[in-house]
Amino acid sequence: MPVLKGSLLLFLTRLGALVWGEVGDFGPCLSFFYMETPPTGVEGAGYQPICQRHVNQYHFASLFQRPRRVPFYSAYVLTAGGGKRPSNRWMYEPQLAFRGAGPNMRNFPKHGTVDQNVVESQAVLQDYTNSSYSKGHLNPSLHHNCPEDRRATFTLTNVVPQKVGSNSGPWARLESEVRDLMANYCVGPVYVITGALPYLSERWMANRVAVPEYMWSAYCCPSYKSSLPAHLKPYFPSYAAVGRNDAQSGGEIVPVDPKAKPSVRGYDVRRMSLDTLETVLRLRLKFHISLFQNQCL
Repeated sequence: MPVLKGSLLLFLTRLGALVWGEVGDFGPCLSFFYMETPPTGVEGAGYQPICQRHVNQYHFASLFQRPRRVPFYSAYVLTAGGGKRPSNRWMYEPQLAFRGAGPNMRNFPKHGTVDQNVVESQAVLQDYTNSSYSKGHLNPSLHHNCPEDRRATFTLTNVVPQKVGSNSGPWARLESEVRDLMANYCVGPVYVITGALPYLSERWMANRVAVPEYMWSAYCCPSYKSSLPAHLKPYFPSYAAVGRNDAQSGGEIVPVDPKAKPSVRGYDVRRMSLDTLETVLRLRLKFHISLFQNQCL
């Protein structure tokens, strides 16, 4: 159990529900969800909707988990084209920490200490220092064409502790495959929801930030080309995947390929239908989550 749990609970009690501005309501950013409908069935306390705002524009949405200091998922509209990964400073969400704070993400200070309210409310850069984890985007910058959309993904409220073998290996390949597949065959908006699945027995980075055992992602392409090749038809209008974030986890959700290169062995990704992913989430989380309205049909 994290040593700061008591202080976090005191912090939450003192500040209440924090349901002002862009934090606490998906209303201003429903366009990032298929049919403007966020996933249903998520149960339990501590989930905080965030409309992720940068330079006075909304760029995506995240469902943040306060007690774990990580997002449960990020939802966005994929725009083909990608681009060079921006050289960007990492940001945080001020409205998680301060009542009446401005709606835009803020850069972490280059020098000096981070305000304690920020430290209590979310992950900070120091949590990742000297850890064995990289900053794993749920909404990756390469899924966006607009430079400001790419820059906006560099907030720690869009990031989970991810092993390099996953983040730079099979999971990165999945992100590229989805981008290319959607660019070539999808017509119109592509809705993506990517999340993290915690361990059954919680594990923590820096004794503060929850580490996921698996990454998961699903997309919804409601309109696609009629010339779609037969071998790609199972991938439309929706498809999903689960990736391992622990090389030592069992193989009941995602089997291990023993022939994989040592640098990525144990970080396999299993492609699956949307229904199968929702079953995996239901069995692990014990609630019936529906990611896309009408299963993207």
